[in-house]
Amino acid sequence: MFAGRAWGCPKPQPGGAKFRFRKAGRTPRTPGRYHGCTAVLSTKHGKEVVIGPPLKALLGLAVQVPAGLDTDTLGTFTGEVERVGTPLEVAVRKARLGMDAAGLPLGLASEGSFGPDPRVPFVPLHHELLVFVDDRLQIQVVEQMMTNRTNYDHTTAASFADLAGFLDRAGFPSHAVVVRPNTGLETRLLHKGLRTVEALQAALRECASASRDGLARVETDMRAHMNPSRLAVIRRLAFRLGRRLLRCCPVCETPGWGVVDVIKGLPCEECGHPTGLVSELVEACPRCTHHVNRPRYDGRKTASAGNCPYCNP
Repeated sequence: MFAGRAWGCPKPQPGGAKFRFRKAGRTPRTPGRYHGCTAVLSTKHGKEVVIGPPLKALLGLAVQVPAGLDTDTLGTFTGEVERVGTPLEVAVRKARLGMDAAGLPLGLASEGSFGPDPRVPFVPLHHELLVFVDDRLQIQVVEQMMTNRTNYDHTTAASFADLAGFLDRAGFPSHAVVVRPNTGLETRLLHKGLRTVEALQAALRECASASRDGLARVETDMRAHMNPSRLAVIRRLAFRLGRRLLRCCPVCETPGWGVVDVIKGLPCEECGHPTGLVSELVEACPRCTHHVNRPRYDGRKTASAGNCPYCNP
């Protein structure tokens, strides 16, 4: 059996409470399967401060971070190391990096992506996912979120005076910035984690003078420990993940029951034609093949005519 200290969980006590669960999606009557267990979180950017407490409170799951783990080998926001693979693939590799280092079967990792919102190109979009890997049960449970509430941005500047509006939008100095030359191949001139005016001014002077056009490129630092806005999103995901791991499959009782896909086609309120809005949610088990289609959580049954490709072409 997989219980025991070598597997990151305490040994079950004879005659102890049985784990009985209500219907899928309800809170269990007794502590969940991961109560008393330890999971390794792969991070070098302080994510444990927002992931650890929710999982401890909801699951009784302890979170530890391996010393000296370099997750930058899987990719960096500033491009020194290219991220290879999808965000989920990278997050799973990151989790396993920590699991191998700690020798534990339970792993956690998050991965963030930033760019223009495809629906509104001039608005930034933040996509964050948090993955939980359980090698005892051979499952991966993923929670993810997309939000426009991010400070992701960049600009160019010749001097500190050029940055007044940008720094306000970026949330500086609580949110750090990155400075590099705007042109040229001087890769060693990369200043990360700038949170003081003095450090920013010095980096601007150095990078602008090294750039062919006399400008420095200034970017928001999207690493979690340098970006409170991103940390807040990761914290919300940790609560979602904790609640999801309390939900068990109604067939095989594996934890992690939740939404894995959506079905679009919510009918138009005027003509009944399918629209591009979500009509149903697909909930599934991370281990067996059982899945159920559920109505939208908000109870909405029709889409406005403004979303219909026929009524509003």
